[in-house]
Amino acid sequence: MNEEIAHLLFEDESMIRDYQAIQRTWFLKGRQRIIPTFGKHKGVKLLGILNYETGDILCTEEERYDAGVFLAFLHKVLAYYPAGKIVMILDNARIHHAKLLHPFLQANRSRLELVFLPAYSPQLNLMEGLWKWLKESVIHNVFFPNVQKITLKVREFIRDISHRQEEIIDRLCVRL
Repeated sequence: MNEEIAHLLFEDESMIRDYQAIQRTWFLKGRQRIIPTFGKHKGVKLLGILNYETGDILCTEEERYDAGVFLAFLHKVLAYYPAGKIVMILDNARIHHAKLLHPFLQANRSRLELVFLPAYSPQLNLMEGLWKWLKESVIHNVFFPNVQKITLKVREFIRDISHRQEEIIDRLCVRL
């Protein structure tokens, strides 16, 4: 596999839950902000990739996380990048190692290589930084009456930053 890498991608999954993410915030003394919650434990499940060089992102919403969903996502990635060698850096989630993937990975080994990060090292996956940014921008200290409203805000955030690749690179990628 001496082919030059055309696309260096970081992949990860995240769930934006409907129970509120209370974070540190400032408020006037005696006027603490109260944020209600329904606590139904629903949310938006996302799979995403970040292109290290271009700052391009691709995210999909899913009903669940399993090997079949991940395999379908890999098909989308290959369609999104129709040419060139892809190296995808990702964590060691069970769905990334499923036997269901082996025939696909074997058939596409000249185009797609998966590189697994060491266990318990989310700080090495740049996609984690995107999820953190999304959560800070969308759900921290905000009440949403239902998961559909969260979904709309998540989509709006992804759509908005998709046009700001330089900012994505500046914020998430290390420049050499």
